[in-house]
Amino acid sequence: MSEIERRYPGQIRFTGGEHLKDAAEMSAWLGGADDADVVLAFNMVTIVFPMLRRLVESGKPALLFSAPYQGHDWSHAAAYAQKGAKLELIASSDFTALDEYVPLFRTIHHLRHSKVLLVSPPKHHPRSEGYHAQFGTSFAYPTYQDLKSAFEAADADQATRLADEFIRAAAKVVEPTRPEIIDSMKLYLGIHEVLQRERANAIAIDCLGGFGRKELPAYPCVAFSQLNDAGWYGVCECDLESTMTQLLITSFSRRPGFVSDPVFDASRNEVIHAHCVSATRMRGLETPPCPYLVRSHLEDHQGVSMQVLTPPGEPVTVAKFTSPRELLLSTGEALGNVDNERGCRTKIRTKVKDARKMLSQWASNLEPTAGTRDLLHRVVFYGDYSTQVERLAQLTGFRIVREG
Repeated sequence: MSEIERRYPGQIRFTGGEHLKDAAEMSAWLGGADDADVVLAFNMVTIVFPMLRRLVESGKPALLFSAPYQGHDWSHAAAYAQKGAKLELIASSDFTALDEYVPLFRTIHHLRHSKVLLVSPPKHHPRSEGYHAQFGTSFAYPTYQDLKSAFEAADADQATRLADEFIRAAAKVVEPTRPEIIDSMKLYLGIHEVLQRERANAIAIDCLGGFGRKELPAYPCVAFSQLNDAGWYGVCECDLESTMTQLLITSFSRRPGFVSDPVFDASRNEVIHAHCVSATRMRGLETPPCPYLVRSHLEDHQGVSMQVLTPPGEPVTVAKFTSPRELLLSTGEALGNVDNERGCRTKIRTKVKDARKMLSQWASNLEPTAGTRDLLHRVVFYGDYSTQVERLAQLTGFRIVREG
């Protein structure tokens, strides 16, 4: 354990280490473990399943490391895991098998200590109670007026400097004017101030409706791109499920998510993921940004959004929570961009295993009367993270539904 802490400084801290000998000792020990993100247990002898049962009943995420010849209780752990217990199992003689779980433990901590701001008309506030109960994430509901006030109070000189840097870094500015870009940066500064004041690290805004109703002074597309590039979270359309999906995967992958409206081309076995909001550091928060064009928002040809030229030739993971207990998951390969005035500004063309099968199974767990956004949105991440997501599902107690 000390060696793992040395290998991952500042990322993990082990406490406890007591030797428990019966179920009563396990129950007493768990009473003092509320602050732990995960319980890591080692069975030293056989027939410890009464203690394992108490651990499972506590509802704490738990990982049992069962080395060879340390007993047969791994079989109980496997049975509990298949019944939906928040229990993951390692059966190995190689203790470096724990290394792969360090970033996943950080994700569990990250979810517990994250705070998401949800901005929409009060009657349309997303129901967040289930995600708080499942993951410990906190939520708050600032108003459009809060954002507008922060926008008006933003430093105009700083916004102008940021806007000019943004323009210089762009491959091209197509539709927007410089004053529109300055307003986008003022909104970014305002949103950043609200996040800091609320001690939050994520925000999702009903942006299309808010801008259309004149409740937002600018589109937040550029603000969201800036936040996502910095390891924060900005998500459009007040999509709670996509926000939680980004919190889950970005936290261990260190890669931003791209919330998309998918378009199928089954004749080419492709899915095109399109939206007007995209991070530029899709290959990783520490990597150079992708080239981008400064564009208007597609729906109304107003304001400022971005056409990000994302890289080809990498696997992608596509995911989305449909509820706190269920996540849709698929994989594919990024083939490049689509330059077409139809569809949203940024388009990532992906090859999938079987587009026709995926299309026939699309949103099979949702009602046809659900909103189009709920049926449609998926979140794209560069890299194949299927194994990590499966392990997190086991540790935190949600089900994975494979699409395609």
